[in-house]
Amino acid sequence: MLEVDKILEKCGDFGRLQWLMLLLFSLINLLSSMHYYSQTIISIVPKYWCADDPTAPTPSESSCQPLSTNASHPATCHSYRYEPYMGYQSFSNEMHWICQNAWKLSLGQSMFFVGSVVGTLGLGYLADKVGRLPILILANIIGMLGNLLTILSKNLALFCVFRFIAGLATDANFLMMYILVMEYMRPSMRTLGLSICIGVFYCLGSMGVPWIAVLVGNWRTFLLVTALPLGLVPLFYFVVPESAQWLISKQKYDKAVACLKRVAKINGRQIDDSVYEQFIEDCKISQKNLQTGKQNMLGLFKTPRLRRNTFILFFKSMVITLCYDAVSRNVQGLGISPFLMFTLSATTILPACLLIIALQDRIGRKAMTSITLLLSGIFISVTGIVLFAAGTASNQTTTVLVTLSVIGRFGVTVAYNSGAQYATELIPTCVRGQGVGAVHVMGYAFTFLSVYILDTRSVFSPLPEIILGVISFLGACLTLLLPETLNRTLPASLEDAEQFGMNDHWYTFSCFEKRSQSVAKLAAPRGTSLSISTDSSVYF
Repeated sequence: MLEVDKILEKCGDFGRLQWLMLLLFSLINLLSSMHYYSQTIISIVPKYWCADDPTAPTPSESSCQPLSTNASHPATCHSYRYEPYMGYQSFSNEMHWICQNAWKLSLGQSMFFVGSVVGTLGLGYLADKVGRLPILILANIIGMLGNLLTILSKNLALFCVFRFIAGLATDANFLMMYILVMEYMRPSMRTLGLSICIGVFYCLGSMGVPWIAVLVGNWRTFLLVTALPLGLVPLFYFVVPESAQWLISKQKYDKAVACLKRVAKINGRQIDDSVYEQFIEDCKISQKNLQTGKQNMLGLFKTPRLRRNTFILFFKSMVITLCYDAVSRNVQGLGISPFLMFTLSATTILPACLLIIALQDRIGRKAMTSITLLLSGIFISVTGIVLFAAGTASNQTTTVLVTLSVIGRFGVTVAYNSGAQYATELIPTCVRGQGVGAVHVMGYAFTFLSVYILDTRSVFSPLPEIILGVISFLGACLTLLLPETLNRTLPASLEDAEQFGMNDHWYTFSCFEKRSQSVAKLAAPRGTSLSISTDSSVYF
């Protein structure tokens, strides 16, 4: 909102408050990464083998079948022995959810992502009703409650219910703080500030999660240690202001002014009351001008080109989110400790954010998303081929597999972050909030499949990599059919979106065009002044 950006320049848009909010956002990155990946850590399956015959030698790999071939021993195994990684006792070996009971663990993990979909929709709706700050606090409290309740799980039903509750917090526990920081920060500093916080602290949190588990030794203590810090988030209420833009959209002008005065006070600025009065008048005039007809998300499906682009965005979100989650979880079966593999994989987060900062505004959104999806698909597929061809693991083979897997994770991470920005710019302003939410939910709705894709390793060892590689390639190809948005006048209405990029081809890339030519592709109709896509974080 232009009026808010203008008055923030006077109240301070990159002062003490913004630094404090970035610090708190860094904490949120640490907490949300631990919450998200706790699902993977508690579900790690250690090496196991049948313990019915105590005289049988220990096998080199996990086995569900009895090790003895004596006729006196039954064909099925009744008890198992485990070899925990670095002494860590996971939920899977405590509950013996392996072999014929492995589906129980997959079902419980899937419920976490069902909760994510419900939470994204429900808490997102509530955020528009009661505000961003209350939902930020509520989401983190729900996440803490879900993880603490999981400690009490003693059967499949309880595990599924409690993981569903924990999943409700996923996304909202991070996104609400992202929005608040973005809205109160100078537009020119948003991409850099937010990307650095995510790249450094989400990376550190992800890298540290497995070693917290190793340090505490068992899954119950791990959940307790990672859940309790979420109790710090309610204290944000005393520091972080509510979204002034949301308050204005709800015509709560007095509360918006109170938040802005708080910003000015913390930043050491003195603002005359007449400035706030003029701000309120400007906001009222702006809102009257906007009340000239309501459009909803269903309009995205009414015209052919916009409908095609919307479905491609949905599929792209499904592919990227599914691959991102599956590759993040794919830490077993590569001949290396899953804790070490998890840490190595997480190191890609910071370089991915830095690459986006360096290249996204140079080569364009379409090129960035499609190329990284294609490359990640290739490296992931090659990982599967090497895994199949190698047969038995060796030090050299393990090094190759780990390297390929980490490169694949890097590509998916870049595609995930750049793809979110791309979708935000393609959806017209009039339904951007609803549209971006729908794209995001479609991606989360399919993450529950990642568990089952990884389970196909028991059928054919390289099958998970082959599946992920194929769908990454399909996502890269379909992304080429979308129009470029860099240096283009972004669509404000559904009509603009239908005409947007009309002259584009699958091989049209922003890096091969001049800025003036790109902007001319969509002239602002009826004298409307639309924004140029250079810092798309302003559209969240």
